Amino acid sequence: MHPLMRQMEYAVRGALPIRAEALQKELAKDGGRSFDRVVFCNIGNPQQLNQKPITFFRQVASLVENPELLAASNRETLLKLYPADAIARAEVLLKNVGSVGAYSHSKGIHHIRENVANFIERRDGYAADPENIFLTQGASSGVQTVIQILTQNEKSGFMIPIPQYPLYSATLSLVGATQVPYFLDESKNWGLNVDQLKKAVSSARAQGTDVRALVIINPGNPTGQCLSEENMREIIDFCYNERLVLLADEVYQTNIYKPEELPFHSFKKVLTSMGDKYKEQELFSFHSISKGMIGECGRRGGYLECVNIDPAVMDQLYKIASVSLCPNVQGQIMVDLMTNPPVKGDESYPQYQSEVDAIYKSLVRRSTKLAECFNSMENMSCNDAEGAMYLFPQLKLPQKAIAEAKAKGMAPDTYYCMQMLEATGVCVIPGTGFGQEPNTWHFRSTFLPEEHLFDKFCADLKQFHKTFMDSYRE
Repeated sequence: MHPLMRQMEYAVRGALPIRAEALQKELAKDGGRSFDRVVFCNIGNPQQLNQKPITFFRQVASLVENPELLAASNRETLLKLYPADAIARAEVLLKNVGSVGAYSHSKGIHHIRENVANFIERRDGYAADPENIFLTQGASSGVQTVIQILTQNEKSGFMIPIPQYPLYSATLSLVGATQVPYFLDESKNWGLNVDQLKKAVSSARAQGTDVRALVIINPGNPTGQCLSEENMREIIDFCYNERLVLLADEVYQTNIYKPEELPFHSFKKVLTSMGDKYKEQELFSFHSISKGMIGECGRRGGYLECVNIDPAVMDQLYKIASVSLCPNVQGQIMVDLMTNPPVKGDESYPQYQSEVDAIYKSLVRRSTKLAECFNSMENMSCNDAEGAMYLFPQLKLPQKAIAEAKAKGMAPDTYYCMQMLEATGVCVIPGTGFGQEPNTWHFRSTFLPEEHLFDKFCADLKQFHKTFMDSYRE
């Protein structure tokens, strides 16, 4: 086996989720636990926790999957089952897609890339070129491709936030590149200080690392913070001065819970607004159908937009995309629907907007309730979620618990999370898997469990935490 493969770790699918799946099988077989189900809060997978799919999206997807339903002979019956605008959208897609079982263009279906470009222009107020857009298997494959193409050798460095989403550390390990960490400030709602970036890049370069790129996750994962426009301008200026490519992970752009105070701004919009001085600043931005109010994780759809990227590099990106032939077509169709949903005046708009609003408002309530739950616990503190789907509370663990964890060969936060899983069936991921300040302990939890079960979910966590702290009290 390649040694880089052995070095790679991916915490959100690591030891705790593996144990959670084993517990789920035990429960299905004979029960015997104090809980009746496993709650997978380890990953932002909304429909696993029963988030309702958007009706219009599923209607169109089902029609594209079964085009014989669109035959003229079936129209009278079909109109009793599907709204006219869903039928019309499916027909347009089929005209441009052909069969969903056929390979598409390696960059993705051109019609859908045009709709993505139109979406970006509506969002930002600046034009986008469909030729600079690649449809991808979720955002992850776009991230992996860009990191791969920017890595020359083991000295190629990528600045990643700590805490960070393990996709980045895992991919850098796999390609043999160097991680250049910069720390977010927990005391300031996980804020990003550009002075921290300057120190990190200077230190890495002094040690011989060829620092090439800066990764920004906005809104943050696992930390849920949202960047201000002023902070984004500082970041772009930093990248320009340090000659760094900017990688903007923006998959949570609709998961914004304080829109008046901290609205979402794309890096594309902010960069373009900064004028000619920055017209050569290179930017890759990523979006996905897996998050937001859509949550279609299993369909694996997303896009990558390339801004100010040299044409020769674009050719290489296309070559890499061609090796995989094409992103899956149903994922591409969901990207089309995400970026071109029903609008006012469409038959499906009232239901679409009602469903999106219901999911959004519920996420706001659940994020608030879970933060309050964590902050009510002994020796635990938690910042509110400004965005995304996660909270990242800090634990202050008793020395006896830390000693017990070390005796078992575990990090203290991993031990705590494993004990939580065994006691409650709730699977979270320890901060060790995301990176954290030395001698601090955290865990990441989604706030995706169903709202009608949330009071019991919080009560179980409180009871576990009290029992755990009491059992290790000095």
